[in-house]
Amino acid sequence: MRSTEEVVEVLREALTGAGIALPSLCVDPVTAASAEPFALVDLGRCNTRTAERLASVLRGERPAVGTHVADQRDGRLGEVMGHLGGRVQLRPLGGGREWDCPPESVEPAPPEEVLRARVRKVNQEGRLPC
Repeated sequence: MRSTEEVVEVLREALTGAGIALPSLCVDPVTAASAEPFALVDLGRCNTRTAERLASVLRGERPAVGTHVADQRDGRLGEVMGHLGGRVQLRPLGGGREWDCPPESVEPAPPEEVLRARVRKVNQEGRLPC
């Protein structure tokens, strides 16, 4: 039987592998110090984006909500916003109008392209109007 600490680490690794971070994940200190044979795992608090991504992973949606992908049809990068009617709903990384894409046409976005798109957006937001 694994210790509670080992179980928490296994869960943390599995969540990290799915792209989910629960910063407050830990062994519940009250039950760990009690005479109970099994301490509780405190999943902690998370924001709504993390909760939505966790639900998406648990539902088995591929790609999961919050994932950055490329639309193979035209090369656009987008963030997965949901799944509806057998299609993947994507939003451009820099913001803008969402579009639908067949699941077979999405592939993971290259991390360097995601970073470029984010930097581009930040730079545009930082410019003063003429």
